Amino acid sequence: MSQEQTHKSLDEINQSVEVPSVYETSFVQKFLAYSGPGALVAVGYMDPGNWLTSLSGGSQYRYSLLSVLLMSILVAMFMQTLSIKLGVVARLDLAQAIAQKVPKAGRYTLWIINELAMMATDMTGVVGTAIALKLLFGLPLLYGILFTIFDVLLVLLFLRFGIRRIEFIVLTAILIVGVIFGVEVSRATPNLAQIAGGLLPTPKILTNHEMLIMSLGIVGATIMPHNVYLHSSLAQSRRYDYHNPAQVNEALRFAKWDSNVHLVAAFLINALLLVLGGTLFFHTNGQLSAFQDVYNGLKNSAIVGNLASPLMSTLFALLITGMISSITSTLSGQIVMEGYLHIRLPLWERRLLTRFVTLIPILAIGFLVGFNDHDFEQIIVYAQIALSIALPFTLFPMVALTSNHDLMGVHTNQRYVTMIGYLLTTIITVLNLQFVIAAF
Repeated sequence: MSQEQTHKSLDEINQSVEVPSVYETSFVQKFLAYSGPGALVAVGYMDPGNWLTSLSGGSQYRYSLLSVLLMSILVAMFMQTLSIKLGVVARLDLAQAIAQKVPKAGRYTLWIINELAMMATDMTGVVGTAIALKLLFGLPLLYGILFTIFDVLLVLLFLRFGIRRIEFIVLTAILIVGVIFGVEVSRATPNLAQIAGGLLPTPKILTNHEMLIMSLGIVGATIMPHNVYLHSSLAQSRRYDYHNPAQVNEALRFAKWDSNVHLVAAFLINALLLVLGGTLFFHTNGQLSAFQDVYNGLKNSAIVGNLASPLMSTLFALLITGMISSITSTLSGQIVMEGYLHIRLPLWERRLLTRFVTLIPILAIGFLVGFNDHDFEQIIVYAQIALSIALPFTLFPMVALTSNHDLMGVHTNQRYVTMIGYLLTTIITVLNLQFVIAAF
């Protein structure tokens, strides 16, 4: 199958945003034109799983795990860059590119693995939304879970805006969250010297078993398969002359700028959450491990002092819903289904299908545990395990594909990039296996 014959990835979005010509000179104008896909990817790093691991890590180990968060984001930057390169140069998303290289049985196997990963990502949003509705309105978890069926309406509403407006809405949400938590952290007056020290790795992370498990949880919540698939498609959303080598080089450059700037923003927001947890909750004897603890703690002046307010706890409850990230997980699911199976559904049907399939195991678990809050939050942990298991099946092929000269031409990975890619993927695989073994 030739590249020209391959169906365009996310046809509704592909080449829908015009960008300046390579011969125009304004850096700012070009950066703004290319800016957006990075925000949609970055919002995936700010779902309930990330909130829980960052806050819990801060409450238990203060600022020590900032180094883990920093290293995870740096690895994510590297991997997202490879994803961008595949999309811009080969004009294929990762699922399409893999499907061209593997036999039919391999395509079906990888589709199943990635569908399970997408379902795990969706579970995080369902649980986060259900818990938030209970915190805010006292709605029982069962009804909160069933209510999440209607978030397909939210996805439909957003998708009617067009990709450019969606990018703007998501970017605005990221900025608002960042500013609010930045203000709250500054009011909490954390120890800046200790924060700086937390950015440096310590051997204790590897020798302390519980600390290692939390670290691996942060890694699992940071480097996610669906974001890699998503970026390889969104990188194709800009319309330019991709037959012009100079224009392709420029598209690569600005797409990388867009990705790295937004991933830095994602790191800062998660770091603020970790610092907030370490500053406000570390001095409490109980280890913070539940959304309910955070929600109640943010209203309790005995714990957070002058920062205590219903507004702050309400804001937290709204954030853990992960409703914005549900849009990107829907797009990722469509990429995987189209690429591996060549089946194309309207995005609202894809969203509804994913949600119904996700609700089956969640409801089954709910009835088994009596819809207990703590047990439900463990679903988020196990969802991250599922993502960890799927990750090698995403990263190894991507490194191999971007190292393929027939596919990438002059943009083929340099040898040292390939070596770094395989090394990082191997390390992540080993750490994730340890995470799985420790979890079970």
